[in-house]
Amino acid sequence: MATGHLFMTKKEINNDIENYYKLSIQVSLNGLSFCIVDTIANTIKEFKRLSFGKELSPYELQKELKQLFRDSQVEEHSFSEVVVIHKNNLFSLVPKALFDTAELANYLKFNVKILANDLVEYDEIDSYDVVNVYVPFVNINNYIYDLFGEFEFMHHGTVMVQSLLNSHSNGNETICYVYVTDNQMDITVLSQKQLLFFNNFQYKTKEDFIYYLLFTLEQLKLDTETIKLRLFGEVDMGDELYNIAYEYIQHISLFIPPSDIYSTEELEKEVVDFTILNAL
Repeated sequence: MATGHLFMTKKEINNDIENYYKLSIQVSLNGLSFCIVDTIANTIKEFKRLSFGKELSPYELQKELKQLFRDSQVEEHSFSEVVVIHKNNLFSLVPKALFDTAELANYLKFNVKILANDLVEYDEIDSYDVVNVYVPFVNINNYIYDLFGEFEFMHHGTVMVQSLLNSHSNGNETICYVYVTDNQMDITVLSQKQLLFFNNFQYKTKEDFIYYLLFTLEQLKLDTETIKLRLFGEVDMGDELYNIAYEYIQHISLFIPPSDIYSTEELEKEVVDFTILNAL
């Protein structure tokens, strides 16, 4: 996938071991996470996630990330690759045929509230003729650059959509994927290797959760008796989100993403964020 701006190199990597380590970071106002992978052993060396329980400001988010990095001694290392994933609802998907780099702010202004001085970036979703226009957390990008120099950044929707499209192989079936984490839900609807819908919603209760899900299906004119629903992330069979979805949707199951090349044995049973791994 083509991603947002690539920052210029600030420092050279001089640790031979760390030449094979990659760092992936996801930031949102509700929480953050990071993982370090060893590309030689194909293992995840470390994964940490922090959920705030409320929405912070971008400044508070940066403070939390700094503290997490200090506690985990991430600042003391260098990496062969650093990727930052910005998770927010300040985005809009645009058909590539209608995309113009001179109109970035106009793609957003009718969907989200942006300020005149907001930086607007975009990711091209390779092979699917879609461009994701979004507002990154600039203070986070600046902080990461000061620490590590060159890095890439992208929107979490870019990773989610492209990863699901790449793994979607269900013929003519229409499938609704719902990824749950940090009181947020990403709804992705795919049909015949085509993207029908993607959006991110914040919810507080199970009633909020089912409202956004059913409203999306209604707007797409999809029948709850025939649509196939796949839940993944922080959701499990028998919990309140699964149960309330099952009350309205007949064909429901947990989605197990295709196995990644990175082993998670060292992390015991902790679930690594879907977008964290698929961004690498």
